[in-house]
Amino acid sequence: MECALRPSLLLGILITVRFTITAEAYGPLGHEIVGAIADERLAGTPTATKISALLDRLSLEKAAVIADEIKGWDKKGADDPPFHYAAHRNIDRQLRDFWRANPPAHDLNQTAPSHHWFHYTDVPVVPPQRYRDGNAGRSKWDIVHMIRYCVQVLQGQAPEQNERKITKPVAIILLAHYVADIHQPLHVGAQYFDAQGRVADPNKDKSALGDEGGNTFTLELSGEPPRIRGMHKRKFHGFWDYDAVNALFPDVPRYFPKEKFLAEIEPLKKQLVHEMATQEPRNWRMPSNISVDGYAEMWADEILPIARDAYARLEFRKVMPILEGDRTVASGEAIEKPAADRTLYRTWATNVVRDELHKAGWRLADLLEKIL
Repeated sequence: MECALRPSLLLGILITVRFTITAEAYGPLGHEIVGAIADERLAGTPTATKISALLDRLSLEKAAVIADEIKGWDKKGADDPPFHYAAHRNIDRQLRDFWRANPPAHDLNQTAPSHHWFHYTDVPVVPPQRYRDGNAGRSKWDIVHMIRYCVQVLQGQAPEQNERKITKPVAIILLAHYVADIHQPLHVGAQYFDAQGRVADPNKDKSALGDEGGNTFTLELSGEPPRIRGMHKRKFHGFWDYDAVNALFPDVPRYFPKEKFLAEIEPLKKQLVHEMATQEPRNWRMPSNISVDGYAEMWADEILPIARDAYARLEFRKVMPILEGDRTVASGEAIEKPAADRTLYRTWATNVVRDELHKAGWRLADLLEKIL
C-alpha cells in the first residue's frame, strides 16, 4: 500500500526532529495522537460515557501510553513506588495485578508470558506472506492474539477474572495502545538472516536469526547531518517510533530538551489531532462480514506489505549474531538505498506514519464503539 502525501495545515517540508527519550512503540507522542483522535471521534456518545466510567475518567489519550509506562516497573517491581497512578487507585491496583501476572521474561516456553510480548509479532517479510501463512515470529502471546483477547474480555466472551489479569478497564487501556502498535510496520514485520548474514526464510531455515523488528540494527539515512559527540546511531526500529512521528511537526527545533519539546509540540498536536479526527482517512473501514475479533489479523496483513517495503528500501551490512540477554539475534547496519522514485526514506516513512496514525485513531474509536 503506497501512501501519498496529502495537503495538511501542519505538513510542509518533512524533516527529522529528535529528542532524547527511551524508545518505545511509536513513542508517547504517536500513541497520544491515536488515543486523542479516538477521544474526539467518540466525544458525546454513550461509548465515551462507558469508557470514562471504566477508566475512572482517564482519557484514551492518557490511557494509550500506559502499556509502555509500566515497562518502567520491570527493574524494581510493581510495588515501587506505592502508587503509580495515585489519582486512579482502582486502575493502579488492576495494572499492578496485570504486571505481576505477566512479568518481564525472555523464555517463550514459560507458563506466564511477559507483557512485553503483547506489543508485537515478528512475521518474516521475506518471502511475502500473511499472518496466518506460517509459524515463525508468531506466538499465542503476540499482538494479534492479545488484541483479540482484550476484545473478548470486553464482550464478555472471556471471563474478566482471567489468569492474565486483564479486567475490562485494563483491556481498554491495552487496546488504546495495541491498536497503534499494530499500525507500526516494524511491530508486525521482521527480517531474518542465515549464518552468512544473508536474508533467509525462518520457516525453512530453522537456524535463521531475527532482527526483532529492526531493534538490533542501526540505521544510516541519506543526507543526514553529522552526529554530534556522544550521540549514538539511531536504531532502525527507533526511527519508526520517534523520528518519523516527530517529523510531522517540522517547525519545532530539532534539539530542544524534552520538557521544552513537549510544551512546543502540545498545541501543534491538538491541531493535528483535530484535523485527523474530522477528516476521514482512506481505506480504514473493515469489511462488514468480518467480526471484531478478526480485525487484528486483518490489520497485521494490511501492514505487512509496508513492512516489506521498509526493509526493501535498505541494504543490510555487517550482519552477525549477537547475544541479547539469553537469546541470540541478528545485528548489523541498515543503509538507505537510492529509491526508484527518488523519495528519501525519511519522507516516505513519515508519510506512512501519518497515514497509519490517522487510520489507527479511527479504528480504535470504531472498535470500542462496536464492543461497548
